[in-house]
Amino acid sequence: MNKFYGTGVAIITPFQANGEIDFNALRNLIEYLIEGGVEYIVSLGTTGENVVLTAEEKKKVWAFTAEVNRGRIDLVAGIGGNNTADIIEQIKAFDTTGYAGILSASPSYNKPTQEGIYQHYKAIAAVAPLPIILYNVPGRTGSNVSAGTTVRLAHDFKNIIGIKEASGNFEQFNLIMRDKPEGFLLISGDDPVTLPMMALGAVGAITVIGNALPRQTSDMVRAALNNDYAAAQKAHFSLVEFTRLCFVEGSPAGVKTALSVLGVCGDTVRLPLVQVGSSTVDLFKKELAKITA
Repeated sequence: MNKFYGTGVAIITPFQANGEIDFNALRNLIEYLIEGGVEYIVSLGTTGENVVLTAEEKKKVWAFTAEVNRGRIDLVAGIGGNNTADIIEQIKAFDTTGYAGILSASPSYNKPTQEGIYQHYKAIAAVAPLPIILYNVPGRTGSNVSAGTTVRLAHDFKNIIGIKEASGNFEQFNLIMRDKPEGFLLISGDDPVTLPMMALGAVGAITVIGNALPRQTSDMVRAALNNDYAAAQKAHFSLVEFTRLCFVEGSPAGVKTALSVLGVCGDTVRLPLVQVGSSTVDLFKKELAKITA
């Protein structure tokens, strides 16, 4: 399978009850994902609550993840933000040992123009020691990376090799697939629409729900890659309610609840996020009992 085809998991960062990083739980989760058959892990993407980790904590998580993985699957580091100069310095300082790529979310809050977004990624591409996957998530950033900007970046910079698209905009997906250079990857960043995106030509997903259900998620993605859409549809529909629950009270609080129910790790999040309510916990228990029966 080509690099970054299949299932990538935007891995959560487990915390102890006191808020400290739980490295033992992180080890367990990495092993759980590898055993679940995923193709790669994204460490400290937005699902990893990277905005509430210190620079030193990030270094420790990245190094620990590479140490535990031991080259068994590909690793991608999430390095993005709204201060271009700071992101450049973070990338220059990043220890690439064990990593195959960088996922970089577009700037949040600033609301740059499309030219500003282009120049932001141009500056990152000039210093990045690894291939870059763009990340468009307007629901969180407050601005959209247009199809035209994505395609322009894809044509202009050979080390920008794909985009994690979480806009939910199928017209945008159509334009990217029509106009992109050969080899540029469209990757689903939105679990509910991974399967229809793959029908358009997306090569897989960087998933949230895969933290808790790596086998089920990767089986669905692999079936779609093999053009077995009957099997992929069956798997997709079996995950619809679980996927809804993972986002009903915000991410990653939802999927951390699922991981807690499954006994993989705890469900602690750092403020300003909070744990989901007891009624949602009960719904997770019922749905996971059905899925894992």
